Order: sequence, then structure tokens, then C-alpha cells
Amino acid sequence: MRGRLASIGAEESLLSEGWNLILTEPGACAVPHDIPLSAQFIPAPVPGTVAAALEKAGLFDRENPEPLNTRDAWYLCRLFDAEPGDAILLFAGLATLCHVFLNGQEILFSESMFTAHEIPVTLSGGDELALCFRALGPRLSEPGPRARWRPQMITPAGLKNFRTTLLGHMPGWCPDIHAVGPWRPISMVRRHPVSIDNVSIRAVLEESGVGRLSVSLHSNAEDPAMLLRCGGMEQPFEKVGDSHYSAILKLSEIEAWWPHTHGAPRLHELTLVSDGVEFPLGRTGFRRIDVDRGADGDDFALLVNGERIFCRGAVWTTADIARLPGGRADYEPFLRLAAAAGMNMIRIGGTMAYETPDFFALCDELGLLVWQDFMFANFDYPRNDKAFLGHVHAEVEEFLHGVQASPSLAVLCGGSEVHQQAAMLGLPAEFWSGPVTDEIIPAVVARMRPDVPYVPNSPYGGAMPFSPNAGIAHYYGVGAYMRPIADARRADVRFASESLAFAHVPQQRTLQRHLDVPAVHSPLWKARVPRDRSASWDFEDVRDFYLQLLYGFDPAELRREDPERYLDLSRAVTGEVIEETFAEWRRKGSACNGALVWTLQDLLPGPGWGVIDSTREPKPVWYAMRRAFRPVQVVFTDEGTNGLDVHVINETDAALDVELDVVCLRDGKQQVVSGSRAFKLAARDTERLSCTALFGAFFDTTYAFRFGPPAHDASVARLRSLADGAILAESFHFPCGRGKALHDARIEASFTRDGDDWFVDLRTDRLAQSVHIGVESYRADDDWFHLAPGAMRRVKLHALSGAESDIPPAGEIRSLGSSHRVAIEG
Repeated sequence: MRGRLASIGAEESLLSEGWNLILTEPGACAVPHDIPLSAQFIPAPVPGTVAAALEKAGLFDRENPEPLNTRDAWYLCRLFDAEPGDAILLFAGLATLCHVFLNGQEILFSESMFTAHEIPVTLSGGDELALCFRALGPRLSEPGPRARWRPQMITPAGLKNFRTTLLGHMPGWCPDIHAVGPWRPISMVRRHPVSIDNVSIRAVLEESGVGRLSVSLHSNAEDPAMLLRCGGMEQPFEKVGDSHYSAILKLSEIEAWWPHTHGAPRLHELTLVSDGVEFPLGRTGFRRIDVDRGADGDDFALLVNGERIFCRGAVWTTADIARLPGGRADYEPFLRLAAAAGMNMIRIGGTMAYETPDFFALCDELGLLVWQDFMFANFDYPRNDKAFLGHVHAEVEEFLHGVQASPSLAVLCGGSEVHQQAAMLGLPAEFWSGPVTDEIIPAVVARMRPDVPYVPNSPYGGAMPFSPNAGIAHYYGVGAYMRPIADARRADVRFASESLAFAHVPQQRTLQRHLDVPAVHSPLWKARVPRDRSASWDFEDVRDFYLQLLYGFDPAELRREDPERYLDLSRAVTGEVIEETFAEWRRKGSACNGALVWTLQDLLPGPGWGVIDSTREPKPVWYAMRRAFRPVQVVFTDEGTNGLDVHVINETDAALDVELDVVCLRDGKQQVVSGSRAFKLAARDTERLSCTALFGAFFDTTYAFRFGPPAHDASVARLRSLADGAILAESFHFPCGRGKALHDARIEASFTRDGDDWFVDLRTDRLAQSVHIGVESYRADDDWFHLAPGAMRRVKLHALSGAESDIPPAGEIRSLGSSHRVAIEG
């Protein structure tokens, strides 16, 4: 469903062609006629940004960006094809201080990147449309309302007074690419004499299972005959006011919308029939979302349709830092990879930008819940500036109207780290909040999306907003604060809306194509490593800490003496940390209700926070998340002298007949002890079993008692479906650390073709850690996984875009700790 500015049935044309960009010194040109004829005219895409236009013209390098907010940017277009007469110009987003001129006369001044504008005009034919984006940089040093604190992360402090994205203004977090230009579409609408607009949609799933669809609209037709259709039923509209009509449709047996990990994300078409003419209103889903805060009030758990959901996923950045695109084709590669990894929630943080309804439509289809921050982060925002607060009210209303029918919208949040920033600076609780997040936003949310829970800030709850054992946390105990993995349990995390940030190393082929420099030592490499401003460490130091903790190797020595091995261990270790941490959070008895990883995608190729690199290629850690997030899962937890526990999880709505096998291996190949159990795993259930109970006798599975040398170096749990014998999940435990279980494994590998699909068949003589399938022009269905001796493992290959299907695959298989590399050809 489009925003409220468009009319159903109106003729709308995008003004996307024929634009030219001219850069001038700040204030040099007051009106379009002041632009000198000698100025350089640069073709510019609309929607688009100055960065995108300059980059396309070869005048901007996103890897070495120059400031874009220090000059005025003019966009000029001649409307040769527009017929004379009345029309409405729609500006969906102008970043950030923009004067709009029609035939030399100013018709609009916009001060917010996040608000749209509808301007009635009369065209005479051959009209000239001009947009002047005034340089924001000089304005940022102007005095504004006095702030009670200044954040370290974002510069300069004057940004708090302007409604613009913080992307490009966070040193160490993202490249300094400033958002300037018509970043959202510009279009022209000619309304018919009879128009339908201001369409409001609300879809609710009642506790009884009945779906209730409410639609209201304005129509200036004389006594129109209108019907609402959905789910095979229809309901006439009734007149409820002057040109105002509404219909309520009750659907008694409607199929509910679920996050894809727990059911089917069922969507239903909405159709308006007005005087016999059908108008599609888009699709919606029926679901119910509640928050369970527990008996002590410190919990935060999402219940979807009455079922508690363990939320897992990542924080969205942007599909392209230079273009800030908003189309389906831009979002789809990243969101499909998110769903394929087993994620069921994406968070759009307050340091980013609002995405378009196309983003939410994809999340609706894919069954991805969306946690949406409003674009407020870290600053002490103006409290008494009426113009500023007016912009806030407008942007919140417009955003919510654009996603009013989206079932994926699951949490609305006032912003990011505002409360935390104030609390960490020692200010008392009454200083943390303000009217933006405590009054204005929740009032609009309660009116427009009462079906979506609202929280004032992230993090939020507890004596301190950043305490992980109450409410919503930003948890970096494991991660930035370099705590042992046991801290994931000790911290008693309830819900982490962001967590586990690392400098994740991409696949080697990404580095060879986009960052072919010596790892770590090159300044070009270090420039891509994220860091907190003014911190004495970066997130590569964080990764190195866990490399030494889990494998026992000195990272500095590895970098000097074996950089290739260092990179492979770096690729493996962040995934191992994430798998083990989520095992703690998903185990039976855990108080954790969800955690989102920081972040989903990188902004430039390199060792960034993203689990997907900026070229849309999954990093090795993505595969680990895919294993950690399986709806049907088996995980180990080390309980010390209580032994090794195995937890079997079934989030689906169907009971499963399964068999669990656990085996302990010496030297990666000899079975020391084993046990199995077949049982029915109930729907939405988790079972915990002691490995000793499976074995039928004592065995020091965790090497806690240390009666002599260790009897084994690895344990393997395998969950198998009794219905078809398929392996549903595997888990591994290393009682003496992963470094003590690295073996010179010999892997046998071969390609198999089944129809149009290629597969790799793998066997190993002993445990092989972090097996990497490197096949040119293909992406393996699983990668960097542990391979146990015994049964064959078959892995599907997915052809990359542009791959020639008639050329057989070829590549190499290798694993950590093994000198053997297997070259294979199809």
C-alpha cells in the first residue's frame, strides 16, 4: 500500500529522467537563474544521491570519499512531456535542506530528510523544475538548543538539530559518505475528477482466531458503491462522515501470518471495488503480537499468535551506502540470505534510515519480523523546538502510514542508545528521556499501529538501561568486552536487540577481487576494520582475543609466520563463537528470548561487522549463523562437573519422531563411548538430556575431573529424522579446546549431478574442522562446517549470478589443521 499522498486510480508518472546535477559554492546561487552557463552539468539519477551521481560520472570514490555537505547541490529538469494543467508534485524524500523551484519560483522548502511533500501546481508546458540542496556542513556548527550531553560516536554535535541520517557521520563505523539529494522518488500526479485517497488499513487477529480487517478512506464520488474483498469474502463500505467511508470484514477461518521459523507467512490480497472497478490495495497478514515481561517485569519476550518466539537475526545497515536505494531489487538479495540463514527478525537501527514499503513487503513474504527504531540515536534531542517536534510528528505518521498493512512490523522503538548514553555519562534517570520518545512517538503509534508493541529506547529496562539481565540489552560481553563465552549465560541476557560484533573476514575470493592487500598490516585493510571512536582497540583485536581463547594460538605470531592460516582461523572463529553463544541462549532453561547480531551487511568490502559482505556474498560466519538458527536444532552445553548436556529444539508446529546419537572421539576418529535415544519431540518444545544418561555409565565428557589425560578430544551429537533418515542437525563439543582437536584429516570429495543441480559428496577419515568448499562461480549450501568421520555428507551448490550453467564446477576442499587439499572437478 502506497503512502497517503497517492490517490487510487490517479495517473502518476515518475520524474526520473532528464535530471542534471550542478555543484556550487554554498550560497553562491540564490535561484536557478543564478547558475552560470559554464557550470559542469552531470547527469543524475532520480531517485538518487549526489554520491551516486558523482560515482557514476567517475567523480567520486566511495572508498576515499570527499565531503558532500560542503557545497550546494542543484538538480535541474525540464518537464518537456508534461501537459499543461493542474497537477500535484510528490517529493518522497529530500536530503536534507532543500529549496524547490518551479519556473524560477520557490514552491517548497524542506528541512527533513524523512518527510514527504505534496505540492499542487499549475503547469504551463515545458516547465523547469529545480531543487537546491543547501550545504548542511556549515549549518552544523550553528548554535542550537543546549544539550545535556554530547555523544562520542557521532560527529558533529549539531546533527541533533536536523532530521537527517547519521550514516556518514560515525567515524570508524561507516565511510564518511554524506546523504545529499532526492534519495526517494519524485513524481507527478493528475487526479481524476473522482478520487479515492487517505486509505487506512488495519488487520487484526483476535484471540479467537478470527481475522478482522478494517479499511477506511475518502472518496469524492457521489454515493459510490464500494466493496472490500479479502479471503474470499466481501463487505460493503458504509458512509461514516463527509466523503468518509469504512468497512469492517470479519474472516472466521483466516490463515494466520507466522515468522517463517514457526509457520507459514500467509498473506492475503486486499481489493477495493468501486462502482464495479477493482483497485488492488496490496497484501496483508493477520497476526497478533504481545510482549511478555514475566512475573518480575524484567523479561522481554515476543509472543506471536500466542506462541513465544525466540527471535534471532541481525541489524540492517543499508543496501548501498552511496545510493541509499529503496527498491525491491536492492533489498531482496540481503533479505533472502537473512531468511535462508534461519533469521526471523531484522532490526533497522536508529543510526540508519527509514526503508521503503518494498522492504516491508519482502519481510512480509519471507516471514521476517521487523524491529523498527525511529531515527533517533545517542543525542539529547531538542525538547522545546516546535519546528523540530513538528518534523518528528510528520515523519512518524508518514512512516507508519506507508507500512500500515505490514504484518512483519513487530516492534516499534523510540531510538537507539539515547538512555544508555545519558546513563553512562552519569546523569540521573530523569535526564535519560524526552518528549520525542516518551510522548510524541508513542501517541502516534497508539493511534496508527496499536497492534505493534512500543518501547521507548534500545537498550531499555533495569536499574541501568545497558544491564543485560532486564528488558532489552545491547549485549557485548561476548564480543567487544572480550568476556569468556560463559558470560553469555552469566549475564542472564533477556533480549539483545544487538550483540556479538566482530570484524568478520570475508571469503578469499571477495578479498582477491575487492581488497587484495596484505591482511591486517596494510593501511587499506585497517581502514575497513570497524572501531569505536577514541577506543584503544578495534574489532579485529576482539576477534583475535577469541582466536587465542578457542584455538590456543598466538594471533600475532600467526600473522607473521602463516598469514593464510591466520585468515582461515579468523574466518572460522567468529562463527564458532556465535554458534556456542546461541547454544547457551537457546538451551532449555535459558531466560533469553532473542538476540540480534550486529550487523547484517557491510558497507564496503572487507573485515566489517556484516555477516554478508557488501558484494552480497555470505561471509563464513553467515553459515555458522545458519546452523545456529535452525528451527529444529541440537546443541551441547558444558555443565562442568555435571557433565555435557544436549538440548534438542523443535520450534515447528508439528511433533517429530527423531533419534539422537552422541559419540565421543579420540584423535578425531576412534569412538571411545557412544549412546543414542529415539523419541517423539513435541511441537514447540525443547528437551534436555544428559550425555551420561545416554551412555548408561559415567564418562568425563567435559574433562572436568581430570583423572589422567583426556580420553577424547571431541564429542558429536547428531539428530536424525526417523521418518526419512535425514540428518536434521549436528553439534560439536571440544573439551580441551578446538586447537587440541585439529587433525590432518584426509577428505574424499567428488561432484554429483542430479538434474540441473550440482552437489559435493564428502567423507573424512577423522574429524575435520571448518571444512571449506571453494568452487568458482558457485556458493555451497553449507560451508566452514565440521565434518565427522563415518557417513557421507552431501552439500548442494548454488550457481552464482552470471555463472555458465554448462561448465562443470571445479574447485578445492580444505579444512583447518589439515595439510591435505582436495582438488575436484565436475
